[in-house]
Amino acid sequence: MSKGLVVQKYGGSSVANVGRIQRVAQRVVGYSKIGYELVVVVSALGDTTDELVALAEKINPHPCEREMDMLLSTGEQISVALLAMAIQKLGSEAISFTGSQVGIITDSSHTRARIIKINVDKIKEELKKGRIVIVAGFQGVTLNQDITTLGRGGSDLTAVALAKELQANSCEIYTDVEGIYTTDPRIEPRARKIKKITYDEMLEMASLGAQVMQPRSIEVAKKFNVPLHVRSSFNTKKGTMIIKEVKKMEDVLVSGITLNRNEAKITLCGVPDKPGVAVKLFKDLATSGVSVDMIVQNVSHNTRSTDISFTIAKADLTKASKIAKMVAKKIGAGDVLLDEDIARVSIVGVGMKSHRGVAAKMFGILADNKINIEMISTSDISISCIIKKKGAEIAVKKLHADFGLNK
Repeated sequence: MSKGLVVQKYGGSSVANVGRIQRVAQRVVGYSKIGYELVVVVSALGDTTDELVALAEKINPHPCEREMDMLLSTGEQISVALLAMAIQKLGSEAISFTGSQVGIITDSSHTRARIIKINVDKIKEELKKGRIVIVAGFQGVTLNQDITTLGRGGSDLTAVALAKELQANSCEIYTDVEGIYTTDPRIEPRARKIKKITYDEMLEMASLGAQVMQPRSIEVAKKFNVPLHVRSSFNTKKGTMIIKEVKKMEDVLVSGITLNRNEAKITLCGVPDKPGVAVKLFKDLATSGVSVDMIVQNVSHNTRSTDISFTIAKADLTKASKIAKMVAKKIGAGDVLLDEDIARVSIVGVGMKSHRGVAAKMFGILADNKINIEMISTSDISISCIIKKKGAEIAVKKLHADFGLNK
């Protein structure tokens, strides 16, 4: 009798070479032998995706997004086949599928597609036959049969969506760290593993730079209440549970500190200060698929112009700067300034809702360490500051210590 269905996801570092693939196969077979049904989502091997991106750029610095999806989806096809072979060698039955083969239907937004529906009939048929099902993460297919990808970290989304559709008993996310930490242990060695964290806090941390989980996967997990267990593929220790509520969560002022170095700032100088100007800029950016994050507009007093600054993902800088320059020319604005030498440091915690003075304390810590703040944004449970990169690691360490996360 089955103990239940488990969806497991293994990231690229977990299947980076033959030895690691074999280790994953042993873990999966171990689960199967004690009575669990298994659906395993796998990312591309190691740095395969980055290598494919670099290869494409050598051919064409500005490749077509449809063809990039065709190219990048091959990485996961390799890893699922190899894992299935490794499991079969251990004497268990396994079968691998691409995203399109298992019916992951998406919209047509190439390189950042959204899942519309999943037809899990084929997976269920194979599970009934006693097979371990291996599914390529990060990818799907449109109704017109075009291959799509789900954006960076999209295998997390594949796993969560499958866990929801299959009504799995659990969803385990395996990576190269033992769970979610109070900050990046590579920056602050005293960072602590968090045993339990809420969807809201994890979503903020992932959106603000934590690399462990894709933000969209957390959104889906929260919407459908899919508990997630983030743990290491290199040992059997318990990791971090991401769940709806954590007891006494409001007693903890700050749960984590994040750092994102992959942002850039664009400033339009001398923008005419009149209604409708901002919409021209941000509408064109949205139409081109560029997501804008922080926005700051200086209020003009004695002049009829203002400056508008906004941040974007560094990967979108080339596209966004072209649009900004075209709009600046149309509206009669001045120079367009680009700044890649920035970083975003953020504090996250549900406890902020019920505590005063958190922002003042954060700003004071940065000021005491002579770190200038260029932009600020807030939510109910987070505060983010744009600073220069040179002060980024110091900021993380000081905030981590002064908010009591070293203890």
